[in-house]
This record gives sequence, C-alpha cells and structure tokens, in this order.
Amino acid sequence: MSASTPTKAPTASGPGTGASAARTYPSYARPAWQRWLLTRETAIIALLVVVLVWANVNVPNFDGPLTVYYLFLDLMPILLIALPMTMIIITGEIDLSVASTVALTSVLTGVLFADAGLSFTMAALAAIAVGALCGAFNGFLVGYVGLPSLAVTIGTLALYRGIAVGLLGTEAKTGFPEEWTDRVKERFGETSYPQVLVVFLVLAVVFAALLHFSGFGRGVYEIGLNDEAARFSGVDVARTKLVLFLLAGAVSGLAGVYYTLRYDLARGDAATGMELQVIAAVLLGGVSIFGGRGALHGVVAGVLLIGVISSAMRLQGETENVTTIVIGLLLVASVVAPRFLAWASGRMPTGAKGPLGRLGRRPSA
Repeated sequence: MSASTPTKAPTASGPGTGASAARTYPSYARPAWQRWLLTRETAIIALLVVVLVWANVNVPNFDGPLTVYYLFLDLMPILLIALPMTMIIITGEIDLSVASTVALTSVLTGVLFADAGLSFTMAALAAIAVGALCGAFNGFLVGYVGLPSLAVTIGTLALYRGIAVGLLGTEAKTGFPEEWTDRVKERFGETSYPQVLVVFLVLAVVFAALLHFSGFGRGVYEIGLNDEAARFSGVDVARTKLVLFLLAGAVSGLAGVYYTLRYDLARGDAATGMELQVIAAVLLGGVSIFGGRGALHGVVAGVLLIGVISSAMRLQGETENVTTIVIGLLLVASVVAPRFLAWASGRMPTGAKGPLGRLGRRPSA
C-alpha cells in the first residue's frame, strides 16, 4: 500500500451510533511545514533563487534593467501556455500542437488585418477564437473519441503548422499598428517590468483558482490519478479534457497575437520548437508526466529558471547548443531524481499512466 493510500482506523460502532470508519492518511502525519516545504516545487523555487544570486554576482550585466525587461518579454508566450499545459499534463495527457497554434493564429492575425481589412482588435479576437477551435478539436478527439493525446497532437502539430505556412508561404506580414506594438513593450514607469505581465498575472490567478480551489480542479487531479475511478466518482472525464484542450488553444491564440505584436511580424514558421520549451518548463516545475500531481507555482518557477539560465549563459557568450544541453540535463535530473528517491525508499509505484499510455497497474489494495 502506498503512502497516500487511506487506511481505516477502528472506531466504536453499534446500534444507534451511526459511526463510520474514520480515514487517516499517513502522508498527512508529517508536520505542516514539512508538507509545504519538502516538495519538488519548493526545491525548484530554491534553485531559482540560487541561480539568480549566482548570476547577479558572476555574470556581467545580468543585474542591468534591460536583462529583466527582455527576459519577461521573451518568456511571456511560454508563461501563458504553461498555465493550461500544466492542467493537461496533470490529467495524464499532453498537447504538442500549441506552438503550431501560435503560428496559425499569428498568421491569421496578419492576414485578417492586412488582407481582409479588419481592425486589429477584430483580427486578434478572430484569431484567438480559431485557436480555441483548434484546441477544442484536439479535446474532442482525445476526450470523446478516446484517441491518445500524443498521437492526436502530433497530427494537429503538423496540420496547424501546414495551414499556417500554406496561408503565407515564404511571405511575412508586417506593419501592425504602432499603438499595439508599443503597448506590449511598455514598462511600469522606470522599472524593468513590462506592463504585459498584468495579462499573465490575471490569467495565473484564474488558472490557480480553477486548479487548486475548485471542484473542476479536483476532478483534474482525479483523472490524472485514475480516470476510471474519476468517472465512477462523478467526474465528466470527456468534458473536462475538452475544456482543458480548448483553454490551451485559446491561450495559445493569445500568445500568437502577442508574438505578432512583440516582433511586428507574422510568419508561418513562428514559435518553432516552443512546445518543447513549454513542456520542459512544466515538468521541471514538478508536474508528473504520469499525471496526478503538480502545482502552478512550481511551473512558473520552472519557466523562470529556464529563462534565467538561458539569459545568463547568453550573456556569458555560450552558444545556443550549450544552453540547450544544460537545460536538457537539468530536465532529465528533475524527472529521474524523484523516481530514484522513490525507488530507494521502497515506494516506487508498480505502474503509472501518462501520455504514452498505461505502463502498468497498481495492485489492488
């Protein structure tokens, strides 16, 4: 029996008592400070602080105002998409089509604005709506048809990217309204923080409330632990997955609009490889690839950690390949370490499920 399995404590019972067996959870026998601090999320936050201190002391110009400013501008699409991706991976699914959705919505924004004559506001809203439809298509195939999300989103990754490239070919759309391109780059007064951070903070609060403080969020965790048990306990598994993929598509559409304004450019090859950056940050932030566990504050720390490492190594003159190797090693370590510790302590689960399907089943208690 695993540490999180509830055990029944004997209680007095008899006619008229109406007493039911009380449940105790051994994992909650630890003090509250240990349950809050001895977690993967806290470890990632602590590592982020250590790297920040090291970079400020040892990396030239890292503490300059432009470093923080461009760090947040560059990370904004990843921060946005990581919010719904966290919830998708907690259910044991995955979405590899988010970067292609960013490219498609960026191209649609440019085409609708430059060629169709729509105002930029209407073009952006239409593009975000298309992003939501792309996500809903993924969610329908995964939730209602029952297809594996890995296969579905590999297919739509190619489909959405192909449509984006087909709409523009080798061309690019530029010349978007300066009032909009300047707006996404504005700062808060003389600080180093761009005002677009407000959009992320609002969405982060919404997703945190949805995941951690609602019945919908509890259903997300239940699906990740055991989707069959979640279905029997009243969770609408298919609808939940549809909603999550729809949210991922809509937020990817928003990221596509941001990408267009950030670079004043709409191209079919935009955001190539971004899906891997998002998934790496989510896993580094403590979300289990097998589903059932994770928290948004750890994911945000994971995104920032990758961004800080990349920025520091770039300022030190390291190549992109070296940076990728370092981040890859860090990601592998973050995934392997908890499994190794669980194995060493004799708590390694006998099976798990995830985007690759069920690897086995836990034995009945």
